[in-house]
Amino acid sequence: MKVIGINGSPHQDGNTSLMLTKALEGAKNEGAEVELINIATALEELEVPFCEHCSSPCTQVCYQGTLIEKHLDLLGAADGVIIGSPVYFGTVSGQLKAFWDLTRALRSEKSLINTVGGALAVGASRFGGQETTVRALQDMMLIQGMTVVGDGIVEDNAGHQGACGQKEVKEDQVAQQQAMILGKRVARVAKK
Repeated sequence: MKVIGINGSPHQDGNTSLMLTKALEGAKNEGAEVELINIATALEELEVPFCEHCSSPCTQVCYQGTLIEKHLDLLGAADGVIIGSPVYFGTVSGQLKAFWDLTRALRSEKSLINTVGGALAVGASRFGGQETTVRALQDMMLIQGMTVVGDGIVEDNAGHQGACGQKEVKEDQVAQQQAMILGKRVARVAKK
């Protein structure tokens, strides 16, 4: 079983990455093979780092031979996916939106249908748009036909829509715990 974490932050080692690392640790504790991908670095390889809808269906010409292609191959083969984003004006980062738009080919191939997905977000303040960002992430996954789960698990707590943190996440123990629970939940549902 493979669970992929997608870091939608422009910062490779920031708050979102820390929460995703905790979520992947939870999935790993459930027996999953895990991998974290940082999309901002991969987008830098593209001449135009966002989808221009140049063909329908998507022929993938804009990212062939790049790290984006490798990331999308990983994503398409995953049993579970945990997407993380910082909150930017109440929604996902531009980098994450640009990456997710490039998943059009996966949608045409129905690669993500029934793949288990979970979402997490980090805001600058306790009530800084995390829930609207998590909801946007869930909507993005639902459009791919994914099975979306929240951050609740029977032996811990019922959770909410997804794990939400406040920067600095290294000081937000509740966010770290909920991220681990989210990772466990994604892995458990993917096993079934």
